Amino acid sequence: MRRNQQGSALLAVLWLTAALTAISFTVASTVRSETERTSTASEGIRTYYLATGSIDRAMLYLQWSQHRNPDGTAKYWEYGVPRLNFAYPAGVATVELIPESSKINLNTANPQDLIRLMVNLGVVPEQAAGIAAAIVDWRAPAPDGSLDEFYLSRSPSFRPRHASFDELEELLLVKGMTPELFYGSFTRDPQGRLYPRTGLKDCVSVYGVGGPVDVNTAEPAVLATLGINPEAIAAIVDRRRATPFKLATEFQEFNQNGRLRLGGGTIFTLRATAQLRLPNGGFSDLRRTVSAMVKFREPGYNPPIEIMRWYDN
Repeated sequence: MRRNQQGSALLAVLWLTAALTAISFTVASTVRSETERTSTASEGIRTYYLATGSIDRAMLYLQWSQHRNPDGTAKYWEYGVPRLNFAYPAGVATVELIPESSKINLNTANPQDLIRLMVNLGVVPEQAAGIAAAIVDWRAPAPDGSLDEFYLSRSPSFRPRHASFDELEELLLVKGMTPELFYGSFTRDPQGRLYPRTGLKDCVSVYGVGGPVDVNTAEPAVLATLGINPEAIAAIVDRRRATPFKLATEFQEFNQNGRLRLGGGTIFTLRATAQLRLPNGGFSDLRRTVSAMVKFREPGYNPPIEIMRWYDN
């Protein structure tokens, strides 16, 4: 009987040890997961503020574009330079400078340009023609009012504006528009690698003047829509990737139809992407991107810079 009692006690101790071991592993796994989650959240917040600070710094650099070094070169920023690279003790950030003059004016573009633009973004011609017609109808009602019935049949129902677009996001309400077309998506090349496909929001603007577009920042789809041939587009992209155009004579051979220009406009989208620096000198895999649409006012205005839109993501 004593041996049976000892065996039962040993078995109980073994079961208790196994249970405590399982509990210990569960607690350790939970603690590790929460630690990693907290670390990721902390990195995300730090990277976010690194990106927002870079937006502020870029606004000042653009405002100080008139300052020069003793040798005559730009001290902070020169008109036409499409991006600024900032290095900090905590990390790095790249700010893209996208003038609204690099885009097609959504409120004045003719239907043919709208169709060509969407076809250049990968939309089939029949669908592109339908979306272009819906955009034109949104700006001014069609005589038969056929699209009004479509919007009134939606849930929730609404009436189209039949006026100029005030915000670019109104395009998401237009018949035929999809989030993939508006925001862009990813597609695969012949080797199976993913690469980003430009969205319509990067090609049109409600603030553009409707004239020639900036040669340094216009998307290839915009250049193709304006009648630039594929070989010239490839040459423009290769050239500005190496160094931006600074004189009109440098792209004169590509500007046969007069639809290209250098810079122009006072409204820019500043898009900053930041990464933290790790203790080993490398960089975190985590990136955060924020952007702001800003207007630079004429000298004498206070404040000299107006933030028109802010995008946290």
